[in-house]
Amino acid sequence: MNTEITILNSMAGNVFEVALDQHVSWDIKCLDLKDNIFGKSIVELTEEEARHAAELIHKRSLSVYCFSTVLFGSDIELGEEHFRKNYLQKIDHVIQIANILQPQTIRLLASATSKRGEIEHSIEYLHTNHPWLIPLYVEVIDYLHETYCPEFTNGQGFKVTIENEVGNCIFSTTEEIIDFFEVLDRQKRVSFTWDVQNLWQMGTYPTIDVYNKLKGLIGYYHLKGGQKGGGGIELRWRSSLEDASWPVVEITRQIVKDNVSQVICLNPSHGKAKTGYDYNNMTKRDLDFIRRTIQEID
Repeated sequence: MNTEITILNSMAGNVFEVALDQHVSWDIKCLDLKDNIFGKSIVELTEEEARHAAELIHKRSLSVYCFSTVLFGSDIELGEEHFRKNYLQKIDHVIQIANILQPQTIRLLASATSKRGEIEHSIEYLHTNHPWLIPLYVEVIDYLHETYCPEFTNGQGFKVTIENEVGNCIFSTTEEIIDFFEVLDRQKRVSFTWDVQNLWQMGTYPTIDVYNKLKGLIGYYHLKGGQKGGGGIELRWRSSLEDASWPVVEITRQIVKDNVSQVICLNPSHGKAKTGYDYNNMTKRDLDFIRRTIQEID
C-alpha cells in the first residue's frame, strides 16, 4: 500500500471550503485538521460546525487522518492545576468532535519548560521537579482510547500521537524522546510524531542515524525544508524541500520503505526569509518534489 501525503489544512487556504477544494485539486485524499476551520481551531468547533465540516469533507470523498490539537503545549512550570484546567476539561469535547469527524489519530504536543536552557536531560528533570506530567499524559491517552472508538482506521487502529515542538520543548534529543516514551509505557496506544525541522531547531540535526534511533516510536512524519547558514548546522533560512540542507529524500524514502508513517504531512518551513529566494507556491512545489522523487507516495 502506498504512503499518502497530506498537509496542514490551512496550507491550502484560510477559507475551509476553498481549502478542501484545493486538497482535491492537488490529489490529497486525507486531512490533517488544525485551524482555520470556519475561522476556528479544531478544538474550538461546536458539534454543529463539526457536522457541517464532515458534510463538506464527505461530499469531496476526503477523510480525516489527524486532529492536530495543541493540547499539552504549555509551560510545565505553570503547574499541574494549570494543565488539568486548560486541557483535561477539553478532552470530552474533543471526543464529541472526533465522533463526528472520525480522525485516525489525535495529536497532543510535547510540553515546554521555561527552564529549558538550564536542563541537560528533560526526563530526569521531570522525575525530580514535575512527576505529575507523564502520568497526566497517560491519563489522557488511556481516556481517549477507552472513550473514542473511530470506525474508520484503515485497519491500523486508533492511536494518540505526541509531536515534538520548538522553543522550550521537553524533546530536544533522541535520548529525551526515547526515555519519555519508555516511562509513558503505552506503546500500543501512542506514537511519536517526528517533526524533523522542529527537532533540528532544538539542536538535533536530522540524519538517517537519528531516524533509526526513533524508528520504533514514530507513527507520523512531518517534513519541511530549511537551510543551514554560515559554517554551522543550525537552521537559518526558510526553504523548499528541494533546496533543504538535510537529507530529505534519503530519510523520507526510508520512512516510506519501513512503513512507519502511513501518512506523511508537509508543514510550512521555519527560518528567516532569504533575500532573492522564490517563496511562491511553496506548498505545491514541495508536493510535486516529494511525489516526483519518491514514487511510492500518493
